[in-house]
Amino acid sequence: MLNYVYQLISPQSFSVKYEDIDLNNRVIVRPRYMAICHADQRYYRGLRDINVLRKKLPMALIHECCGEVIIDKTGTFSPGQTVVMIPNQPADLDGKAENNYYFENYRSDSKFLSSGYDGFMREFVDIHPDRAVAFENIPLPIAAITEFVSVACHSFSRFMSCSHSKRDTIAIWGDGSLAFVTAEVIKANLPSSKIVVIGKNPEKMHRFTFVDRIISADRIPAGFSFDHGFECVGGEGSFYAINDMIDHANPQATFVLMGVSENNVPINTRMVLEKGLTLIGSSRSGRVDFENAVALMQKNRIKKQLSTIIYEDQPVKSFGDIHRVFATDSQTPFKTVFEWRL
Repeated sequence: MLNYVYQLISPQSFSVKYEDIDLNNRVIVRPRYMAICHADQRYYRGLRDINVLRKKLPMALIHECCGEVIIDKTGTFSPGQTVVMIPNQPADLDGKAENNYYFENYRSDSKFLSSGYDGFMREFVDIHPDRAVAFENIPLPIAAITEFVSVACHSFSRFMSCSHSKRDTIAIWGDGSLAFVTAEVIKANLPSSKIVVIGKNPEKMHRFTFVDRIISADRIPAGFSFDHGFECVGGEGSFYAINDMIDHANPQATFVLMGVSENNVPINTRMVLEKGLTLIGSSRSGRVDFENAVALMQKNRIKKQLSTIIYEDQPVKSFGDIHRVFATDSQTPFKTVFEWRL
């Protein structure tokens, strides 16, 4: 079966790769809706180190995508069924190896689509049946960000397995999409906990209507403290966020670090030791996190809240449209989604 793969070959430059895909033992999915991640933007705009770009490109972008099953000779799905696709690709999906010690998203034998391997910008996606999760009752533009929600579900799972049980106040540093979705996941799972968001952008923070308190990062009260925290800032701002967290944390707090930084971030390790803090690095997600995300996103309240951070651009029908959605995404405060018609 002939397939078209729309690859980024250099910053802001695309080309079509033609490939023949095997219909046996794979699920053939037609992508329907996609969402743009900051990582996609960094590749598209050439904001990664030149050596990284040389190593990763060419490749198809996008790892947030939902689609419709076209063919499935494995019998796992029915034609027409809607699924979200998991970009993380462990090596032992066919049971040829066992590795139960690590989460699949941290294993060295896992590949991640749209990070050195073709993502979902294709006419069809051929994928292992284990890498697709069926869903119902979720609008496609919202389903497009399931991978993003699954990342928050994974971080919450890591947090619950490592933190002590005093969770009266949980603080989230950041005011973007990651902070928003993380706050949603925590609120849904720990409704009795007080959720506090610390950010810098008043316009963005006004979207966090479901949390208990909002604090400006440059006006944190001297007496403010919290039991556990999530860092969703990334970049150079991670330095200030993590050290503010250290200053205001209660003893033995657990921090989940989720923001991506290109450069090393210096932190106050003396106070990390003095307070007995636990720092958890959390990135990407696996199948169980996708299943948890789909279950969460079927709730009407969650769907309504997620819709407030989604901007749906016009459908993509040409290369020019691809450039347009990336330009649009650079101007939108949260998540940009679009229908894929190429």
